[in-house]
Amino acid sequence: MKALLAAFVLLMLFTASHTTMAQDNESLIVIYNVSAGKYMDFVKWMAEGEAIAKEAGAPAAQWYVHHNGAGWDYISITPQLSAAQQEVVDKKDEEIRKKKGLPMGMAAGLKFRQFISNHSDTFAGGPFTAEQLVKMAEGK
Repeated sequence: MKALLAAFVLLMLFTASHTTMAQDNESLIVIYNVSAGKYMDFVKWMAEGEAIAKEAGAPAAQWYVHHNGAGWDYISITPQLSAAQQEVVDKKDEEIRKKKGLPMGMAAGLKFRQFISNHSDTFAGGPFTAEQLVKMAEGK
């Protein structure tokens, strides 16, 4: 099962498979570095994928834009679904993409890579307070 695109279904096409069932408060966090001159293409591509994900029933990603400091351009954080929920969304996403004649699978991944110089993604739990983390660590 592929992961949601930033944070939403589009990310499924570009990221590694996530085969375990989503834990409570689990999200996909993706950090993007966009290729020079491709910023508008990138945000349009992501917006198109986000609209499809919404239509398919996927949770919305939260987007963050770099202002200064660290070396990233955008970060998306997308809540994850259970395996059963993800299967339903994946099927709807594929139907929508086929109907619209949009690239899927490797073709979509190659198109996506035209817009970015690199990206990294990880599944993470949260948000938690420090107090919650202490309780979790203590097994409470």
